[in-house]
Amino acid sequence: MEGKAVILISSVLCVWFSLDVSAEEARFDNYKVFRAVPTTEDQMHFLRELSEGTEGISFWKAPTRLRSPVDIMVPPHKLPDFREAAGLLNLDTEVLIQDVQEAIYNERPSAARRVEGFDWTDYHGLEQMYSWMDSLIKQHSGVASLIIGGSSFEGRQIRGVKISHKSGNPGVYVEGGIHAREWISPATVTFILNQLLKSSDPDVRDIAENYDWYIFPSVNPDGYVYSHKKNRLWRKTRSRSSATCFGVDPNRNWDFFWNVTGTSGNPCSDIYAGPKPFSEIETRTLSSYITTIAKKIDVFLAFHSYSQLLLLPYGNGSLGVDNFSTLVDIGTRAMEKLSKRYGTRYTTGNIVDVIYPASGISMDWARSSFKIPFTFTYELRDTGRHGFLLPAKLIIPTGEETLDSVVSILQDVRGYSWKTTS
Repeated sequence: MEGKAVILISSVLCVWFSLDVSAEEARFDNYKVFRAVPTTEDQMHFLRELSEGTEGISFWKAPTRLRSPVDIMVPPHKLPDFREAAGLLNLDTEVLIQDVQEAIYNERPSAARRVEGFDWTDYHGLEQMYSWMDSLIKQHSGVASLIIGGSSFEGRQIRGVKISHKSGNPGVYVEGGIHAREWISPATVTFILNQLLKSSDPDVRDIAENYDWYIFPSVNPDGYVYSHKKNRLWRKTRSRSSATCFGVDPNRNWDFFWNVTGTSGNPCSDIYAGPKPFSEIETRTLSSYITTIAKKIDVFLAFHSYSQLLLLPYGNGSLGVDNFSTLVDIGTRAMEKLSKRYGTRYTTGNIVDVIYPASGISMDWARSSFKIPFTFTYELRDTGRHGFLLPAKLIIPTGEETLDSVVSILQDVRGYSWKTTS
C-alpha cells in the first residue's frame, strides 16, 4: 500500500519548484499548504520520499521524526494524488492555507495603502532597504557606519550597519534574510536596528550604547530580490546549481559538518548544500568578514522564520556545547520576556531537539570556529497559520516582542566574558 502511495505522488520527477522561472513571475493559484503528523514508519517513509521532490511540491517544514508536524505545499494538479496517497496510508492532514496565491496577495497592504519611503507596515525590497540604511547612517553618523559583509553571485553587496558608541564594547553580530522567502527576518532586523538608534527606552539605550553592533538585514541579497520580483517562495541563492536548477541553500553551505545531516545532494532541492563548503560567494565572503571581527563578538544572533523557536547549537546532532545549560537559562528567560507583550509563546532548545537536524549552518560554524559563547537562532512568527507569508500588519508586533527578548539576552550575558572550549 505504501508503495502505491509513493507511485501515485511520484509520477513526475521534475522538480519545478527550484527551476529557474525567470521568464515570468511564479504564481501559486490554488496551491494548498497541508499539515501532516506522521505516526508510523510507512507514513514517514512516504513523506521523506516525497521530500526528494516531485513536480511543484515543496516542504515548508520537513519530515524529521514521528509525531512532529510536517508542512507541505501541494500544487492543484497533484492534489488528487496527494490526498489519495495520504488516505492509503491513513495519514491525517489538515489544510493550513487554502490558496497560497491569495495568501501572497493578503500578505502586504493593498497598493492604495502602501506608504512612500520605508517603514514597518510593509515588506520592502532590497533597494528600498539599502537606501533607508544609507539615510539612517547619515542621520546618526557619529555612531553608525556602513559595513560590507561580502558580495553576491549577481554582484550585489551584502550591506550592514555598525553601531558603536565607545571603544572597548563587546560585539553583537546580527544576521537576517539568509533564506530569501523569510521576509519577516529582514523586517525584524531592520526594526531592531532602527530602535537601537532611535528608541528612548532606557533598556534599549543601555544595550545600544554598551555593545558594538554588526547588523546585516539581508545576507542573501540575490535571493531576496528574486523573491520580491519573480518567485515569492524562493529560498536559495541564485547561482546555477545544475543544467536545469538554480541556487544553493546558504544556510547549509558553511564549513562545519557540511552536508552531513538535514541537507540534500540534489541541486534542485531547497536544502541543497552545494558542491563543497563555501561554494557560494555569499557564504564565502561573509565568513571572511566574520573572521575579521570574530575576536570582538560575544553574541551571535541569526533570524529566520517560521515556528516560534529559539535554537541553540549544534544542528548536526553529535556535538554539544560546554555552556549549553547557561544558554538554555538565558534563552528561556528571554522567551518569557518576549511572551509578556502579546502572549506569543516560543520554545527554547537544541536545533536537533526542537526543529530538525541541520548541518553546515552559519551559527554552528561561528560557534565552532571562534568559540563565540552566546549563539542563538530565532525562528520568528508564526507556527504555521501563515508560515512564510506572515501578514505585514504583524511586522511591528513581531519586532517589538523580539527586541524585548534581545534586551533580555544582552542583559543576562553582561556578566560573562569567557571564550568557550567547544
